[in-house]
Amino acid sequence: MSSEAIGGGQFGVERSKAAALAPRFGSIVLARHGEPKLSRKIRLSAAEYREWWARYEEGGLLEGQIPPLHITDAAKQAELIFASTRARSIETARAVAGEKTFTSDEIFIEAPLPPPAFPGFVRLPPRAWGVIARFWWWFLGHHDGQETKAQAKLRAAQAATRLHERASEGHDVLVVAHGFFNTMVGLELQRKGWRCVHDQGFSYWSTRRFERG
Repeated sequence: MSSEAIGGGQFGVERSKAAALAPRFGSIVLARHGEPKLSRKIRLSAAEYREWWARYEEGGLLEGQIPPLHITDAAKQAELIFASTRARSIETARAVAGEKTFTSDEIFIEAPLPPPAFPGFVRLPPRAWGVIARFWWWFLGHHDGQETKAQAKLRAAQAATRLHERASEGHDVLVVAHGFFNTMVGLELQRKGWRCVHDQGFSYWSTRRFERG
């Protein structure tokens, strides 16, 4: 056998050893909560929407929902499960976690949705107000004394760092939280080198799976 062949063999062994010693990254799944109890089949003024959103933030889930398999499977795989401190997130985590424990943390709460001060005759469904309020908050800096976009982006970066650290230890992680803030966290994970390998969009119970390596 030639020296070149021997050298190549040794290089292959060293490379295999390096691969074996490399840390195994777990996965990160960001899930949205189930359908909330509070009805959206109404029309509201801006002031009424502000009150509606406050009740939405305090309320839980609509009764009788069965978690879909994709999120219960993610919970079964997860070694660590996190939820926000909102009732709809906690109830969703309880529904999917089974006998597993989970950690509730306010770092995962939704970004605020303060509506602009439109005149009272403008009456819209909550979904429409949500789009308007998010646009005014994100692009026009309207926060009505609540968390600003810059503050929420910092919180999302901190949340992503926390998830990155736990998954870098080899843990599969599930976060049960909220649609828009999950998106912000996902963008921060991508900046850290994570890839979104499965995306179910923004519907209730939907998930996004991130992997690295």
